[in-house]
Formats: sequence, structure tokens, C-alpha cells
Amino acid sequence: MSDQNGWLKLLGENPNHSQWYIDRFRSMAEAGADLAGEARLVDAMLPRGAKVLDAGCGTGRVGGHLAAAGHEVVGVDLDPALIAEARATHPGARWLTGDLSELDLPDRFDLIVSAGNVMTFVAPSTRAEILRRCGRHLGDGGRLVVGFGAGRGYAFDDFLADAATAGLTSDLLLATWDLRPFTPDADFLVAVLRAA
Repeated sequence: MSDQNGWLKLLGENPNHSQWYIDRFRSMAEAGADLAGEARLVDAMLPRGAKVLDAGCGTGRVGGHLAAAGHEVVGVDLDPALIAEARATHPGARWLTGDLSELDLPDRFDLIVSAGNVMTFVAPSTRAEILRRCGRHLGDGGRLVVGFGAGRGYAFDDFLADAATAGLTSDLLLATWDLRPFTPDADFLVAVLRAA
């Protein structure tokens, strides 16, 4: 198994990958696809005006929706092209270029969301560290919500073990962003975590 960041590997193989990704989500939005399911779940977990970190924010799809709903949003992604798109399309949030394995912000957040298979793209050796750093950025009673699919090189049991190593415990495990229960044969995991 490679220990390289999967997103950087894709960019190395195809320097136009970021633009392809931007165009893909623009097309989906224009076609009327529901791109806010993750944000709706997160929004339901928060009071108005909560502080939210979108960890691995990409083009700002989730964080932008949350900012429009009245939350104070910071988004972090290592791809400058995706951050530029987030700034252009969702000016109501603060978008930062950065590596989640080096996350060190002065802010503490009511909720951190990492949607879009982010945790399957990061270098395997950084997974527990990213979870630890996210946990360190949670305010009192804050929660971390992570979602990703099966078959992407990061077994759900390994993720939960990494979360425990990072000092996090599971409040709720779901199989979808629309609240279907998690089962051992689920092909997706949405984990709601808190500091242990």
C-alpha cells in the first residue's frame, strides 16, 4: 500500500484533475443534483451561528451550504485550485489552503465535518494524526463527523481503531448521510465522534 496522499497522486498523474473535479460538481449542480445532503445532516446537529470546520473542503460544497445557513465556517484543503473555487463560489466562509495532517488553527469548533471520502485520500500514515488534530480542534461538547465509502483502502474497523487511538469515541454510526443505520455489511460509513 502506498503511503502517498491519494489526491496529490492523482494530480501528479493528471495535472488537470482539480479542474475536472470542479467541472464535475458544477455540472452536477446545473443538472439539479442534491449536493447538500451532508450539510443538511450537519446543520441539524447545530444551533444557529455555530463554528464549523470543513476538513478537506474541496470546492466548498458542504461548508458553503453551512455558511449560507448561518454558521461560521472555516474550510481547509490542500489543493489551491479547489480553495480558489470555494472562495469564488462561497464567499461567506473562510477558505484556507493547508494539509490536515498539519492542522493547527487558533479556533475551536462546535463541529468538524470531513465528507467526500477525504479520509481515504490522505496518506495512510497520517490518518490517526489527522483525527487527533481534528479532535484537538473541537470545543467543549464538539463533534467530528466523517463519511467515506467502503472499498477505498481504509476499512471501517481500521478507521474506528485510528479514531480510538486519536482519543475519539463513537457517538453514532450511520450507513448514509440520510440517517440509515450502520450494519456490518454497509458500503458507507458516517461516523459521529467526540473526544473520549
